[in-house]
Amino acid sequence: MRIDCQSHIFPSEYIEILAQNPHPPQVIRRENESIITYGDVQTFRLQDEVYDPIRKLKDMDAAGVDMALLSTNIPPPCMLSAELGNKGAQAINNAIAELVDLHPHRFAGLASLPWQNPDEAITEMDRVKEMDFRGIMLYSHIGGIPVDAPQFEPVFAHSASLQLPIVMHPTVPTWGDAIKDHWMIGMMGLQVDSSFALLRLILSGILVRLPNLQIVMPHVGGILPYMSGRIDHQTEVLGRARENITKPPSAYLRRIYLDTVSPSLQALHFAYQFSGENHLLFGTDHPWVDIPRFVSLIEKMEIPKKAKERIFGENAAALFDLF
Repeated sequence: MRIDCQSHIFPSEYIEILAQNPHPPQVIRRENESIITYGDVQTFRLQDEVYDPIRKLKDMDAAGVDMALLSTNIPPPCMLSAELGNKGAQAINNAIAELVDLHPHRFAGLASLPWQNPDEAITEMDRVKEMDFRGIMLYSHIGGIPVDAPQFEPVFAHSASLQLPIVMHPTVPTWGDAIKDHWMIGMMGLQVDSSFALLRLILSGILVRLPNLQIVMPHVGGILPYMSGRIDHQTEVLGRARENITKPPSAYLRRIYLDTVSPSLQALHFAYQFSGENHLLFGTDHPWVDIPRFVSLIEKMEIPKKAKERIFGENAAALFDLF
């Protein structure tokens, strides 16, 4: 069993709402593609055919992937104006729900939320729970506001109460202008920014206050597993940022699930050593990448067969209550 925990669509209904956003990110619609722009910081193309769900199913079949958890990558609706956030989230979630209804044994849903409107985010969470979504998406900042800002805690608490895991995903950093040269945002900035976001959550104590909260961190944890020794030294030896936590940050980080979206076999082995076989989830970031490459990397890992089975699907099936 293979379950892809990071697989994306980009609904046309959402593109129409994104086109109304009064500030970046914005979209320029062309024939068969959309140009997404973050002002002069980042621009990239979204080709309609790449996000075709029939193509996704064919690519899954070719790589032996049984199921994909569908979400929207970037820009998310939490980057839109307050007036458009809820409309954008609903458009994404409705589109995912339609695909899940058409292919219930191949797709499951991860919902987008209008995080910038916490009350509406909670209402939308209740709606998608009724629609059998299996988790919710959180991006590395909420329209420039840090993810650990106090107004978002009720959303996290509601996620824990509904047993909907939070799946994190990068978005273009607020400081992207400093690294926009040489495509460094995509090369490193996205992973660094999402690492700061998760570190904020850990140091804010939200995992202490919400012990049942489940979080998935993409891209083998960004840079956090590799920096955990220094981070622990800062808190445990130098006594910094200890106000809201009772354990070393690495102890909380090991509670987090990491997905395996990394083209580096060495990084996968490090993540396995850090988190263990029970906290790794197979992912691909499709359609941005080729699925077989990420399948083959797991197959090449020098770990027991049972561990590979857990990573490929058993962990995700248990976490997201899929079967």
